[in-house]
Amino acid sequence: MLEPSHNDELPVIPGKRYFTIGEVSELCAVKPHVLRYWEQEFPQLKPVKRRGNRRYYQRQDVLTIRQIRSLLYDQGFTIGGARQQMSGETAQQDASQFNQLVSQMIAELETLLDVLKK
Repeated sequence: MLEPSHNDELPVIPGKRYFTIGEVSELCAVKPHVLRYWEQEFPQLKPVKRRGNRRYYQRQDVLTIRQIRSLLYDQGFTIGGARQQMSGETAQQDASQFNQLVSQMIAELETLLDVLKK
């Protein structure tokens, strides 16, 4: 069994816009070659690539990597299981956001209808 690693011990993510692979490696306690491998395995992980194919990760990428790390190292998921878990959570979040948007649109349309009736 893998030794549990505590996310509480991970450093605070600085307020920068972009992070290099080395910085993300330190922020997430994962080696750079593992990050590159995870990019192939998890479609949610897409760092921006610039000159010379250099990777630049955004804050959301760092949070995604920490979530993947937790699934694999702390919760004991396999790569496939973690990928499935991430896809399911993404679908739930998308559905929740869609439902909120529809509810908001309905409320705005009802308000508009009241204005038009007057």
